[in-house]
Amino acid sequence: MTDIYFEFQYAKLYEQMENGVACQWTYQGPEGEVAHLFIKREVPQKVDGETYFDLITPYGYGGPRVISVAEGYTKEDLTKAFERSFTQYCAENQIVSEFVRFYPLSDNGKDFAEVYNATLNRHTLGTNLKDYDDPVQAEFSKSCRKTIRGVLKQGVTFQMTQSPENLDEFIRIYYLNMERKQAEEFYFFEKSYFEDILRFFQDHVLLAEVKYEGKTIAAGLYFLTNNVIHAHLSGTDTEYLPLSPAYILKYGTALWGKEHGCSVIHYGGGVSSSTEDPLYCFKKKFAKNTEFPFYLGKKIWHVEAYQKLCQAAGVEPSGDFFPAYRAKHK
Repeated sequence: MTDIYFEFQYAKLYEQMENGVACQWTYQGPEGEVAHLFIKREVPQKVDGETYFDLITPYGYGGPRVISVAEGYTKEDLTKAFERSFTQYCAENQIVSEFVRFYPLSDNGKDFAEVYNATLNRHTLGTNLKDYDDPVQAEFSKSCRKTIRGVLKQGVTFQMTQSPENLDEFIRIYYLNMERKQAEEFYFFEKSYFEDILRFFQDHVLLAEVKYEGKTIAAGLYFLTNNVIHAHLSGTDTEYLPLSPAYILKYGTALWGKEHGCSVIHYGGGVSSSTEDPLYCFKKKFAKNTEFPFYLGKKIWHVEAYQKLCQAAGVEPSGDFFPAYRAKHK
């Protein structure tokens, strides 16, 4: 199995949320092979009666990736060939633009930087399990370790389950968490979403639960592929926030990952690119030495149609939001 973010069934999970269709496109030529997974969405506006589409990376990370480079060619040769071929594909399928969130644990953001005008947006964070005998000591901050010791002394425990039979307790806590944070509707995943995760990826799901007096008070949903643990979603029962169970989620996952030969826990980044971002600062407590570059790509495949769509939407093509014509529909 490739990393979960490059699995077709993973993209299928987000078709309804993105109001689009998951697509897998492959370039194979004398220069080598590139695989590209994306969601194709219909653009709300029409221009001269024409229906157009745009592309977006499924929730999380992805982007095109080099599968192989043929002998006698370079990566640059391959990515240029990909661009020529994909330009034709987009023209034939009325595709106007594409927004890519490149996978931080690979080089695909750099590989396709020129194709997508990719820029370094921020860094994501992780706990390096492979290179430290004691990753908690090496990667967790001193204050973090002190908090963990204090919480454990109060009788808080953790439980790790690979390939769980159900996610009922996780779902309960996750919804509580989203309600407390007044999260956007997009993040209130329906129960069917979690059922599909188990249906497609049960063997690659790791469930972390924090227990107190026999009750689950926090839970984390992780994906496990190629010895990488990806933090996907998590939540804490509001009533037990003073116990700081989120620290125990990270602690328990690090111990489990080290014991089972995993190389890294990837937490993602903050909600903004600022190093003062509260979520980034919290994750940094568990990632003193480990971070990954996160690149964003913005590509206009059909310039004339893009400009017309922006005009129809009443927005400037050069606006901060991309694609600009969706600014009023985001």
